[in-house]
Amino acid sequence: MAARRRTADNEPTTAARSSLSPADRPALGLRERKKIQTREAIRSAAWTLIREQGYHATTIEQIADRAEVSPSTVCRYFPVKEDIVLPDTGNPAPAHRPHDRPADDTSADPLHRVLCTALDLGADDDPETARMRTRLMAQVPAVRTRMLESMTAAGRTLCGTIAERTGRRRDDLEVRVWAMSLVGGLMETALYWAEHDHGDDLADLVDRALTTLEQGLPRDIS
Repeated sequence: MAARRRTADNEPTTAARSSLSPADRPALGLRERKKIQTREAIRSAAWTLIREQGYHATTIEQIADRAEVSPSTVCRYFPVKEDIVLPDTGNPAPAHRPHDRPADDTSADPLHRVLCTALDLGADDDPETARMRTRLMAQVPAVRTRMLESMTAAGRTLCGTIAERTGRRRDDLEVRVWAMSLVGGLMETALYWAEHDHGDDLADLVDRALTTLEQGLPRDIS
């Protein structure tokens, strides 16, 4: 995560900006809008090529040509090809913060939204892109490895949320184990969804995963 720049005395902090309603947030400058447009163009080009010819046949040079940018620009935004097809975590949605729930609610449910955001199975994508992303996770080891690295970082961030809600230190063993269990469980949910041809409702699978983590594995009483 990039280091935060110091804000001026009259400039809202990152936390304050994230708590503003969409109408009250300051508009993005031209430079920021262009960066977002470039990222979106690169992603769109990559997904189009992957649909046409597959992941392995798609090269950075082809993506750059389709997006009308240079290969070095692609690499500046996405250091490796796998990053292009993974969730873009640069602009997390404030609506997914867990702080809207009462502080005394210690169930897994308050973390549901932030976990889904961390994993981002495609809530902000069209359904086909969401399915393609998880299919690549299941079928391409390099994509799955890169996702695991991203999820590990998300788990470390999640430790702070859990610590805040439970009154523990973020580096407590129990906090770290719980956070990584949640993140790992949702990663497996994504793989399960893809391996079963996306036939299940994703929201139901996430609920099942969180219920299992919260209540444990039911005994087979048959």
